[in-house]
Amino acid sequence: MAEIYVDGKQYNVDESNNLLHACLSAGIDIPYFCWHPILGSVGFCRQCAVKKYDSMELNQGQIVMSCMTPAKHGTIISIKDEESIAFRKFIIELLMTNHPHDCPVCEEGGNCHLQDMTVMTGHNIRRYNFNKRTHNNQYLGPFISHEMNRCIGCYRCTRYYQDYAGGTDLGVFGISNNIYFGRISDGILENEHSGNLVEICPTGVFTDKTSSEHYHRKWDMQYAPSICNYCSIGCNISVGERYGKICKIENRYHGLINHYLICDLGRFGYGYSNINDRPIKSYHKILNDKIILNDEQAIETAANILNKSNSILGIGSNRASIESNFALKKIVGEENFSSGLLFEEQDCINLIINILKNGGIYTPTLREIENYDVIVILGEDLTQVAPRMALSVRQAVKSKRLQLAEQKNVPIWHNQACINISQDKKNYLFITNIDVTNLDDISTWNYTGSVDDQVILAYSIANEIDKSSPPSVCIDETIVHNKLFLVKKLLSSKKPLIISGSHSRNVNLIQAAFNISLALKKLNRDVGLILLTSSSNSIGLGLIGGISLDKVLVNIHKKKYDTMIVMENDLYRMYLKSQLESVFNCIKYIIVIDYFNNNTMKHGTLVLSAANFFESSGTILNYETRAQKFFKVYDPKFFDNQIGKLDSWKWLSYIAQRMGKSGMLWNNVDDVMNSIIDDIHDFKCLKNNLPNASFRIYGSKIARSSHRASGRTALRSNISVHEIRQPQDIDSMFSFSMEGNQQAYRFSSYIPFAWRPGWNSPQAWNKVQKTINQSLLCGDSGVLVLKGYKKNNINWFQYLSNSSKIINNCYVVPYYFLFGSEEITQRTPVLSKKIPIFWAYFSISDAQKNCLKNNSLVSFFCLDEYFQVKIRISKKLKSGQIGLPLGVSGFPFILFGQEIKKIQEIKK
Repeated sequence: MAEIYVDGKQYNVDESNNLLHACLSAGIDIPYFCWHPILGSVGFCRQCAVKKYDSMELNQGQIVMSCMTPAKHGTIISIKDEESIAFRKFIIELLMTNHPHDCPVCEEGGNCHLQDMTVMTGHNIRRYNFNKRTHNNQYLGPFISHEMNRCIGCYRCTRYYQDYAGGTDLGVFGISNNIYFGRISDGILENEHSGNLVEICPTGVFTDKTSSEHYHRKWDMQYAPSICNYCSIGCNISVGERYGKICKIENRYHGLINHYLICDLGRFGYGYSNINDRPIKSYHKILNDKIILNDEQAIETAANILNKSNSILGIGSNRASIESNFALKKIVGEENFSSGLLFEEQDCINLIINILKNGGIYTPTLREIENYDVIVILGEDLTQVAPRMALSVRQAVKSKRLQLAEQKNVPIWHNQACINISQDKKNYLFITNIDVTNLDDISTWNYTGSVDDQVILAYSIANEIDKSSPPSVCIDETIVHNKLFLVKKLLSSKKPLIISGSHSRNVNLIQAAFNISLALKKLNRDVGLILLTSSSNSIGLGLIGGISLDKVLVNIHKKKYDTMIVMENDLYRMYLKSQLESVFNCIKYIIVIDYFNNNTMKHGTLVLSAANFFESSGTILNYETRAQKFFKVYDPKFFDNQIGKLDSWKWLSYIAQRMGKSGMLWNNVDDVMNSIIDDIHDFKCLKNNLPNASFRIYGSKIARSSHRASGRTALRSNISVHEIRQPQDIDSMFSFSMEGNQQAYRFSSYIPFAWRPGWNSPQAWNKVQKTINQSLLCGDSGVLVLKGYKKNNINWFQYLSNSSKIINNCYVVPYYFLFGSEEITQRTPVLSKKIPIFWAYFSISDAQKNCLKNNSLVSFFCLDEYFQVKIRISKKLKSGQIGLPLGVSGFPFILFGQEIKKIQEIKK
């Protein structure tokens, strides 16, 4: 720690930081633009000027840029010095010379860092009376609007997009006073983290186009802390609502997970909540007639159906909360509860849980990934299935520059100096996959082969590191040199990281990843192991248990069940239409609880309208088994009391109570979690460690909205300005509207929105952290459920060859896409503009064998079903495999590993 003096007052600060970072951490306001906690310092904007003195006695000092000045022991500065104040005011006046007078119509208004800094410096009169420089704006895709006339030239956008996120299609053009930030030509921004430009930019150059469709000022929206439910990372988000529609999603700071950034899917994928064809009322189908039911009638009908049923099957979902899956298991019984997963994925998840419980290998957070020096990714296309993790991997590869800077005594916050020192030196990244990935541009070696080939290679690597680990069969001679190089780098590394997961749907690959990690651990390396899953709550669902869908189908055909409850799961993503027709014909009553009007719902005898992720509260577990709470943003019944949306667990609880079942008398979501803690040992650690509805700050709940100086705004003004009583949220510690305590940041890690006096933009997160760039004042949210890294009860996994499986034709392997593979993305209108054309991927040799070319329209048979699709020829895909976008409509997961027969081109 270093002692510095600011305007005569002493502060103890971290001397590894610059003065700007140190002062902000100490709660001292200094205006800035080009500096950002993750981008470091470049000194472009000159806005953070302070006066530095050589001693306390001297009145003469010099103006310095606080972002470019180290916080050395004994440093004496003044922020309130008249010359410093005048300098900062003059700089922002220059920056504002060409800035338009469009604050009243600018979408950043009230959420703008430039506004905050302008007020902070005292600039309020424009003296420039000449023509302004103007620019033409570009089309940057369906997510982001471009308004270059608002630019102040801070360079944050290109520094983030090019250097941090690895994007190549956004740059800076021009010179002097004619700088232009954009693309060479109009087009969709390609990087999967382009949406962060909205928050990185301190002005309104880049704004959220999806939010523009139903735009509201920040102070008019109601927020709730939530968790992104697309992948297994569990990024923290703030969700904004107005008039019963989700309007905007912003990053919610978490020091260990997403930090300041989220991916485009998490930021823009909320549109499914606002679509018009959602089931908003429950109905009972009798013959071909749909009888609309209110809540009471729906509960009564469901209870009557279940009471007269002999055996009830419950099918859960990995997109439903822990509470909802548990409630379904409770009402149907453990032996009749299905996870809603096919056996390949369920076996992978069960194996991952076993490793997380007993493996003795540490699972790092996203933030910790950035500190690893050698990373091996086995069978996972991170940019498509866990893009935020891919961004952390990019930082880990580039962190070599920080090590070199430290060796040369260059402060790591000096961004440009660190880049110049590194001279493209990087840490090592090795990737194995069935085809190319978007991380190949920074990889040291990327190997493409079948999953079985990857398994053989991975077991061989483990055996090379530790000869006591099980050997595999011989690997291809052409890759021996690269394999030995990979092993050499793993052995010489201090912090190696192995990443694999369930997307390959192969337990052998996960076992091989563990063997490599164990081999390194036995050599006392500080090794990390990450095992990804396909959804935000796959681990939570796995801990609850349940039989696979494969076993369910066998039991259904044996006429074991006469009633089935399907909760938040579209079975058509798993099985072919012909398979499901026979299933539905064997079931007398089908109760569907969902918020999607999907194909499964069409077979529902009784359909119960469920609240979606933004309309409900619950708990999910991410890949590291961190239990995190999400909270409803608004109450749908506040805007229309006839709407039947209820949390899935509430439907089941009310039905159970009507049936006279004991053990499900739950008043709120906390009661459900307490039952889970009592019933399932793995969740015991959550007792008293998660926020509950009884939490109060000085007797008040936490406000979901900010205070408005203009007075109260009617939240239902689109219906009537005569406002009814606010709904009471019995499931959380939050109140609806601005009525409640605004001090959440001081007492809770679950902060609804970023705001502090004078800091209205996302930069306000700097004001609620213990130290800038570190944890929140109350610590980061979430509780680790499984802590198996503290013990090791697993030895080597044995290699099991699949060579006995003889396939004469090609077999199906899965291809994943950030936009389109996940069920929710397929139902979000704006994402359809980013969803690629879905192809069947052929290897060069298989295409030649069947006389096919790129874009050929082909037909084939798989599981005796006829398919028709265009093809794309891959240079890296090995022969004998055909890649299909499994999970997409028409390509269910049951096709995985199946033979493809009778391939032929359809002539136009």
